[in-house]
Amino acid sequence: VSGAGEPNKGILERLNADEIVIGDGGFVFALEKRGYVKAGPWTPEAAAEHPEAVRQLHREFLRAGSNVMQTFTFYASDDKLENRGNALSFTGQQINEAACDLAREVANEGDALVAGGVSQTPSYLSCKSESEVKAIFKKQMDVFIKKNVDFLIAEYFEHVEEAEWAVQVLKDTKKPVAATMCIGPMGDMHGVTPGECAVRLVKAGADIVGVNCHFDPMTCVKTVAMMKAAVEKAGLKAHYIVQPLAYHTPDCGCQGFIDLPEFPFALEPRVLTRWDMQHYAREAFKAGIRYIGGCCGFEPYHIRAVAEELAPERGFLPKAAEKHGMWGSGLEMHTKPWVRARARREYWEKMKPASGRPLCPSMSTPDGWGVTKGHADLMQQKEATTKDQLRPLFNKADTKN
Repeated sequence: VSGAGEPNKGILERLNADEIVIGDGGFVFALEKRGYVKAGPWTPEAAAEHPEAVRQLHREFLRAGSNVMQTFTFYASDDKLENRGNALSFTGQQINEAACDLAREVANEGDALVAGGVSQTPSYLSCKSESEVKAIFKKQMDVFIKKNVDFLIAEYFEHVEEAEWAVQVLKDTKKPVAATMCIGPMGDMHGVTPGECAVRLVKAGADIVGVNCHFDPMTCVKTVAMMKAAVEKAGLKAHYIVQPLAYHTPDCGCQGFIDLPEFPFALEPRVLTRWDMQHYAREAFKAGIRYIGGCCGFEPYHIRAVAEELAPERGFLPKAAEKHGMWGSGLEMHTKPWVRARARREYWEKMKPASGRPLCPSMSTPDGWGVTKGHADLMQQKEATTKDQLRPLFNKADTKN
């Protein structure tokens, strides 16, 4: 068991050397479950309000094998922080700075890099201009430069145009830039294919391209494979990243899991096991992806599974493996003989977990209202959503169901 590497090596040095970089997980979902983030806004004020919670989650992912401490700055642009009546005690700058400090503190405890992240904006959905949207990204980027993060990530973009704008802003720093879109094989919300999205992002200046969130691991691996093929066909070069959900989503449409009726409070029956995660890690590696991490639903034990699966290639296990026997070997010490009989790879690879829920459907019908940027329903506002605004939404949902 070891985590020792060369902490001074940058992200591109590692990827150029064909090293495996393991990302972390979905902080907003993990911290919402722990009571520090509100579902709905999904904003990261906990970095300033409850730094101890954010610090501890960073440490758990580091111990599990993460090489990247991504700043807890998801949706930390001012227009999102103040959207729909979300009242804050801290400024956007305070939240972003606190997030950078926490990520750096924990990264310095191991072999990890700090990545500053920006994500899609309400301003883009409200059809604000390119210059207005880019100014929002620049405001966050200025904090990342002040705090000297190691590289930058433009993540969670549903529209390739907005992702391009983010990359164009971030690349001005001369730091490495990764760009991930929350899309599946059907492409972005305006039908731009994954391959075209990737080519456009590389041309915009991204060094690393891929996907995050919205879909399950194998769907995301398939999507990144489509991106890789298109980039290579175009004669371009890039590295590839995948940071999927920890949920099974075979029934999702173009917009992914947010269309599922279970989103976000009833997704637990869909959670991948650690053995599913080992399969994901192996398939991602076989697809040529070297930056392998997670997003919503990922907990540290999921990342540990990724690190354990890829230990032969990396040459070491994560520290958290001290408390986990490979393929359940720790069960050899269990008091019950029938549980000791499960201490083997064959058992867990063939396991078909039951939901324990009588009459539970195997799949759901996504809502899929089909609205995206440019639609009147997606115009954002500072004021809280009113009952008059909610009533037609409830009626529409009830009619569809």
